[in-house]
Amino acid sequence: MSWTDERVETLKRMWSEGQSASQIAKELGGVTRNAVIGKVHRLGLSNRAGATPAAPVKEKAAPKPAAQPARAQTAEQTKAKTDPDPVIPMSAARRAIIPAGQPLPPQPSANEISPEALAKVSEVEKGSKKISLMELTERTCKWPVGDPATDDFWFCGLPVQQGKPYCEAHVGVAFQPMSSRRDRRR
Repeated sequence: MSWTDERVETLKRMWSEGQSASQIAKELGGVTRNAVIGKVHRLGLSNRAGATPAAPVKEKAAPKPAAQPARAQTAEQTKAKTDPDPVIPMSAARRAIIPAGQPLPPQPSANEISPEALAKVSEVEKGSKKISLMELTERTCKWPVGDPATDDFWFCGLPVQQGKPYCEAHVGVAFQPMSSRRDRRR
């Protein structure tokens, strides 16, 4: 289906009349609602001529509660009643989200990993199979070694620990108990 001048004019007319994209697609035939929406945007018709913004819906006022005996209020209670838009503290989980394109916070460095685990990893990597991405299976350690942008990049390839994606040595580095990580930060 091609957008002929006649079909474009029909689209423009129906759009300005306030017809929906589905109704226009049905009238034109042979096009989908999404095709109509795409053409509307390419033609710059996204703001409908003559369309008036919808009137805001007024909510009914809540019935007033029965009168309570007077008592002293704290400053926070008074502010909560008078402040129409109180600031709600952001949860820790929400703060952890980093927008796309922003730099990541500092990641744990090698000095946070126990020296024993690092020594074990060094020994294991000397005897690893050094396999490529295409050679990985569910039974091979998927621990990456080196810079992926260079030819000297490989995966460990040793047999994995049951239920984990890495061999025993790399599991020791990747999956550390929470208490030991917390203790090292102090």
